Amino acid sequence: MSNTIIGRNPVIEALKADREIEKLHICKGTEGSIKKITAMARDKGIPVYFEEKLIFDKLATGNHQGVVAIVSAHRYCDVEDILQLAEQRGEDPFVVILDGVEDPHNLGAIIRTAEAAGAHGVVIPKRRAVGITETAVKASAGASEYMLCARVSNIAQTIDQLKNKGLWIGAADQGGELYYNANLKGAIGLVIGGEGSGVGKLVREKCDFVVSIAMKGKINSLNASNAAAILLYEVQRQRDGR
Repeated sequence: MSNTIIGRNPVIEALKADREIEKLHICKGTEGSIKKITAMARDKGIPVYFEEKLIFDKLATGNHQGVVAIVSAHRYCDVEDILQLAEQRGEDPFVVILDGVEDPHNLGAIIRTAEAAGAHGVVIPKRRAVGITETAVKASAGASEYMLCARVSNIAQTIDQLKNKGLWIGAADQGGELYYNANLKGAIGLVIGGEGSGVGKLVREKCDFVVSIAMKGKINSLNASNAAAILLYEVQRQRDGR
């Protein structure tokens, strides 16, 4: 699932070209251009891991020069591809938008539920969020092979794009209408926030409405994938007229 780019110059060029880099491994004790590479990666929100030489030598082969980039082999699509799929099926668009989900298990579980609930695609941010890694693929139980996934530079701008296409965008967050009372029919996009931080302020402001899940226990929030499952199946229920 994952490919590697080894060596300082190849990694620098990959960073300049905005390749979909999942994470960067650096061998401890290396200097010189490694500092530049580390700074570039952090500016782009790419996780950087510093490894002991013994571990690093097992991770990388050949003339690695102390740096290995892990790039995703998953083929991401454009947002337009998701909308075109809905049109081909003769259905109102149903898009799942993830705002900063960082756990690959959560991402995989959400993709699995989205595929089962009839969503046309999932949108994730390029930076400061997990991509479709091997772990996410396993957690999706194969659904990632069937579910379209777009990786975008700016979630807020993408919401504007979808609204211009006629979608009604709702955020899953506290302080909104109870989800089973909300009208979730028609062309819709649902925003699910990241673990802990939830939906970002700017993204929430871009949304047309907010839906909430009643919490009767002592905790005040659900795991991102659990919340997504409840809401996605409510969309399916309403679409089926149940």
